Amino acid sequence: MERRAFLNVGSLALGTMLLPAFGRAIAADELLKPVALQFKKMLADTAMTAATQAGASYCDVRVGRYLNQFITTRDLNVENVVNTESAGVGVRVIAGGAYGFAATNDMTPDGVAGAARQAVAIARANAKLQTEPVVLAPVKSLGEVAWATPIVKDWRTVPIKEKAELLITANKAGMDGGANFMQSMLFQVNQQKYFASTDGSYIDQDVHRLWMPMYATAVDQKSNKFRTRQGLSSPVGMGYEYLDARPEHKVKAAGGVATLYTKSYDLIEDARAAGKQARQKLTAKSVEPGKYDLVLSPEHLWLTIHESVGHPTELDRVLGYEANYAGTSFATLDKWETRKFKYGSPIVNIVADKTTPGSLANVGYDDEGVPCKRWDIIKDGILVNYQATRDQAAIIGEKESHGCSYADNWSSVQFQRMPNVSLQAGKKQLTPDEMVKDVKKGIYIVGDGSFSIDQQRYNFQFGGQLYYEIKNGKIGQMLEDVAYQSNTQEFWNACTAMCDERDWRMGGSFFDGKGQPSQVSVVSHGSSTTRFNGINVINTARKIA
Repeated sequence: MERRAFLNVGSLALGTMLLPAFGRAIAADELLKPVALQFKKMLADTAMTAATQAGASYCDVRVGRYLNQFITTRDLNVENVVNTESAGVGVRVIAGGAYGFAATNDMTPDGVAGAARQAVAIARANAKLQTEPVVLAPVKSLGEVAWATPIVKDWRTVPIKEKAELLITANKAGMDGGANFMQSMLFQVNQQKYFASTDGSYIDQDVHRLWMPMYATAVDQKSNKFRTRQGLSSPVGMGYEYLDARPEHKVKAAGGVATLYTKSYDLIEDARAAGKQARQKLTAKSVEPGKYDLVLSPEHLWLTIHESVGHPTELDRVLGYEANYAGTSFATLDKWETRKFKYGSPIVNIVADKTTPGSLANVGYDDEGVPCKRWDIIKDGILVNYQATRDQAAIIGEKESHGCSYADNWSSVQFQRMPNVSLQAGKKQLTPDEMVKDVKKGIYIVGDGSFSIDQQRYNFQFGGQLYYEIKNGKIGQMLEDVAYQSNTQEFWNACTAMCDERDWRMGGSFFDGKGQPSQVSVVSHGSSTTRFNGINVINTARKIA
């Protein structure tokens, strides 16, 4: 499911629509029942033995149990509470130099052995059409290892009543602040992922994630005009402690316009501000089109990073292997080979990683059993690397995978997915207020909104949630109907300043779509508040005669 499509779904339809994708409905107490480690190892060994006996030269097995809880509310009512479970085994092999994959929810020795033999048969059929054999970059045998998201409070142990009351309290705060309608949701995920391969690794991982989307809508009763302000929370790879907001973790945005959070999130305070700001948007001044210096908050910039840097540096897009879903990439190999392509200005440094604590993509090992790490994508403005998996690494001269293979479920085959891709903070001490002081004509943008980008991830347009005029070094009145247009290279070369690490924080997506059949992945993107000079801004208001 695409992120934009998902955000337009009403809460009543949400629970029933997600069930086929996320598994069967279960009682809340079943979420805490574990699966024995030795049982998962037995299934993996059975599958690998069956695959090698059938002629596979390589086999990996993923035993997965995916648990979810979704709570949706509207105004002062709880609309849906759904607990789901999806469990099964996916088997990937190489036979005859080609991949084969099969999956089953029959978690018995006979069931997984049958899936393994089916995967080998599929690989042999694929080999007849393949011109070159699959070559995997080497990976160390890890033996038996484990990794878990470092959490303080497990969401599965928090009573549903407590969570629902939090959402309802937030909705009431938003309505007291000025909203006519409030919608808030809580998505909670626990992925219990066991990986084993004929390379000799047995990896047990326990992954936790949270997301709290929220929408405040204000209506002008006389004109029927309405405006919405979404929540400014980030989906995170954390436990329920993320919702235990603490004052020491607050971060003031430029001009005191918004109060945001890094290590925790105050849903009620954000809801109250959302109601007030949705009401203010009804009377905000419509922007005058033209060239502006843009000051972009991390809660906005994450999406621009995602679309204009994250996707075009996925190596399968660069090579043209991935084209059906949202196109390929302008950042072709010839631009990388010269080490001279100016992707951005010299202060632009963008890294890929799956190691940042609290981020969505933070795991110990990817779905090929590769330890996760951090590497440069853009260094001093120059394109220096891509995102590669075990079967892609040799194409760009890498000796090992970057550890960015991922499957969204045990029943899906793993393939190259985006790690966290983040803009590094500025090296000089600079606060958002100090950044604004020398901006004569600009716009400060908070929060992500609608966007459009072409099939090569080059020409684009982005909106946001909140827009404020910057005039002669000061943040002023709220604006409306704002979107900026540019192309990837011009935009990043217009980057002139970024705040220091005190302002650095992450946004992200629970539903990044890719592939056919489509899979969704989770990914975070960090930055500090950043300035881009001379960017074209258009007025998006629809003029009706």
